[in-house]
Amino acid sequence: MDTDADDIHAPRRTPDLIADTLIGEIRGGVFAPEAPLPTERDLCERFSASRPTVREALAQMQMRGYLTAGAGKRPRATLPSIATVLRGTGDLIREVLGDAESGAHLEQMRQFIETGAAREAAKRADNIQLAKLQAALEKNFDAVGTADFAPTDIAFHRALVSVVGNPVILTLHDMFVSTMIAHRPPTPNPLRYDRIAYDEHREIYQAVLDGDVVTATDVMDRHLTRSYRARLKAPQLSPEAGGRTTH
Repeated sequence: MDTDADDIHAPRRTPDLIADTLIGEIRGGVFAPEAPLPTERDLCERFSASRPTVREALAQMQMRGYLTAGAGKRPRATLPSIATVLRGTGDLIREVLGDAESGAHLEQMRQFIETGAAREAAKRADNIQLAKLQAALEKNFDAVGTADFAPTDIAFHRALVSVVGNPVILTLHDMFVSTMIAHRPPTPNPLRYDRIAYDEHREIYQAVLDGDVVTATDVMDRHLTRSYRARLKAPQLSPEAGGRTTH
């Protein structure tokens, strides 16, 4: 049996047809960017479809970056960009954060982004970017030992990543970093952890200020590795541990 041939000639699902038709109209200029789309009732009548079918088509359009929707507002037409598509799939990707291996892969992605950002910042950060980085560092210092430390930690790293000037990289960073940190287990000594993290932030800032590419990259790599490993659970002891040892 030729499965591929069967798939080609199989009838298309109604939500797919509706989504493709509306996307074609958006791309053809029938609906300008930011223009409201027809109501669900109008779409149901136009395509002789049920409301759940229309909603599935609209959800598909949003996932593909051709629709924006807000609570209580009519969906509006839009044209996709890499950033909007990433945001649309972000919630789905965040679902894997409960899995330890997948979470570690995302941590690794963050490490690649931020070590690269530290390198680029040390090469070419201008005075305005350095001032923003310094302001973020000062807020981080003021928050040591308080509940505000995590948000100021994120803000410092974001200020560093923004130096790169790449909206796709910044979108990836914004999508995952705060969620990743929120999923991390608490440390046994938060004040000590905050002080160590701040001191490493200060080292990174100083290396960027000095234009020291090697130190900025190395300290960021060490900082992220230590931060992740400090929150890993210690392995359980065997039943004999702490008691009588058998040989």
